[in-house]
Amino acid sequence: MPTFHYKAIQSDGKTTEGLLEAGGRQDVFRQIEERGLRLVSLTEKSANDAVKSAKAPKTAKAEKADSAPANSNASATPAPSLGTGSGKITSRMLENFTRLLSSLLAAGVPLSRALVILTKEASSPLAGAKWKEVYNKVVDGMSLADAMSLSPDTFPRVYVAMVQAGETGGFLDIVLAQIADFQSREKELRSKVMTAMLYPLILLILALGVLVFLMVFFIPRFKTVFAGFGGQLPLITRIIVTTSDAMRAYGFFIIIGLVIIGILVRSWFVSEQGRRTWEGLILKAPVVGPLVGQFAMARFCRMLGTLLSAGVPLIHGLNVARKSIGNQILVDAVNNSIERVKQGAQLGSSLSTCRELFAGSVLEMISVAEESGKLDQELVRIANVTEGNLDRQLKTAVSLAEPLMLFLIAGFIGTIFIGMVLPIFTLQDYIK
Repeated sequence: MPTFHYKAIQSDGKTTEGLLEAGGRQDVFRQIEERGLRLVSLTEKSANDAVKSAKAPKTAKAEKADSAPANSNASATPAPSLGTGSGKITSRMLENFTRLLSSLLAAGVPLSRALVILTKEASSPLAGAKWKEVYNKVVDGMSLADAMSLSPDTFPRVYVAMVQAGETGGFLDIVLAQIADFQSREKELRSKVMTAMLYPLILLILALGVLVFLMVFFIPRFKTVFAGFGGQLPLITRIIVTTSDAMRAYGFFIIIGLVIIGILVRSWFVSEQGRRTWEGLILKAPVVGPLVGQFAMARFCRMLGTLLSAGVPLIHGLNVARKSIGNQILVDAVNNSIERVKQGAQLGSSLSTCRELFAGSVLEMISVAEESGKLDQELVRIANVTEGNLDRQLKTAVSLAEPLMLFLIAGFIGTIFIGMVLPIFTLQDYIK
């Protein structure tokens, strides 16, 4: 099992740290919560680091002695860079910032002082500069949400909206803790999706590489064999040879054309009309469409349940949660439901107009939870169940995609092989 190094705040306000073995980050969060601690930072240690730590355990006094100068040094100078060559605040940096800020505010540290601490203890100069920028705006009299909204590349709109809700309601520390948990679950779900799609993507790249090799290097050798015999080659052979000649003669221009087409397609996707058209096609796709709808529904339910559990009013929570869906067509459908809720309708009946997201059983569960006053808990439960189902469906879809990719690869290569071998059976006629 992986080993995690944690730093947390005790109930008396003192800082403690140590190592935990857990199956994942969520398991660590659960163990920390059971111990009555508020997590400040969490990093996964490699196997070598874990062995070293096990061989050289520290006493409590030694840990305090080590932590004191470390904290003083951290206050004096920022921590060294941990390899942030991308020039962008990573999701892990933002999650650590959010969780630590929540812990500091919960411990009674004022917001401005908490931002100073985060700036000095940033994991990289880039993160320190960004947190310093937010601090300067807050000191100038701007709210935290407004200061974060000036950096949309770092703080997403959903993030800013949740912070604004927490500031308005006076429970910013709770909302920040909920955001950090949400970010962690979101990252795990995205990681599952990327892992599921990795193998089919590798197969596709290998297939394209094999096809290019056959067209550019292998087929021209066959062409020289057939050139001296004359006669009429089969149609499939002529198509393959012509394609190979075009790739060799105009390969550079083909690459430039593909790059230009890629740029134009990307510009089209960025546009409002292009994005809506593409998202509509995705939702109508046989296998991908339902998966996208379930993923969006899980995000919406988890976000709304998180906000309601933090005390955010329903209307405000709906306005924030709809931004987490990601698909503009589904966002428009939820907007219509929000308008019905504003007019006094129940949430379950209002969401019934958005069948692309919510199945009848889900709407029934939401209606019952709304009547019993447990809507926040039920929404989070629905999100957990949906994510579990989504994980199983992704595995099934990938298991079907793998043989399909292999079939396509075999079909392409087999077609080329048959096209080049077919004339061999007629070589005797050409020789005569």
